[in-house]
Amino acid sequence: MDIISGIILGAIQGLTEFLPISSSGHLILAREIFGLETIYGLSVDAVLQFATSLAILLYFWRDFLRVGKTAIRLSLRRTVPAHDKILLYALIVGTIPAVFLGLLLEGAMETAFRNAELVAWTLLLGAALFWVAEKLSKQTQELNVRRGFWIGAFQALALIPGMSRSGSAIAGGLLLGLSREQAARFGFMLGFPIIFGSGLKKLLELGSNGALFDLGIPLLVSAVTAFIVGVAAMHFMVRYLRTHTLNIFIWYRVVLALLVFALLV
Repeated sequence: MDIISGIILGAIQGLTEFLPISSSGHLILAREIFGLETIYGLSVDAVLQFATSLAILLYFWRDFLRVGKTAIRLSLRRTVPAHDKILLYALIVGTIPAVFLGLLLEGAMETAFRNAELVAWTLLLGAALFWVAEKLSKQTQELNVRRGFWIGAFQALALIPGMSRSGSAIAGGLLLGLSREQAARFGFMLGFPIIFGSGLKKLLELGSNGALFDLGIPLLVSAVTAFIVGVAAMHFMVRYLRTHTLNIFIWYRVVLALLVFALLV
């Protein structure tokens, strides 16, 4: 991987991690279509995801600080506001589905799931999920622990490339009655521990087998690009969903899936 490829992959990761169009799916397609393949494909993806997890931490630092303070106060048996307690518990239980499925499907994620045809099908599946969520959305409910768990279950679908972590969480939130903005904000925060943990694990593996030194500067440039673009994309998405639906992303996913099928023929 050279520096130009690193910038391209970093920009794709930063943009598509927070737009509901699938970062892993776009990275797979970018490598296959533009010849950006690297022998460290999955590990590079994880490093880029680690960079975007830091973008989440920066963007929501006040919220995470509040969550941390809530955990400390609860451990000291002090009273905390109900909504802070709900956010903490919702984040904890919402992480469980992705951790469970991630361990269960780890082998498949490294092999069977990483092909363009599967990405095309899951792009269409995600588009259908978004359409149903928009049609059934009432946006009259607030986040609670039970809804946090089920949003986590929806987000776990993103373990399959093409589904989209943010998109699955937003769709799940809409189906459970949350507003688009609330679903997006919780979904982004919920993604942090999974993305951070996965990225850190792969980062340590890269360091232990010398791959970090092989990739060197291009990987660093790629990670910085993913971080900067990720912060911008997250800010855009939170503001966009205040007044817009997911329709433009539904159409984007359908068109991209059809283009991929056409290229595979």
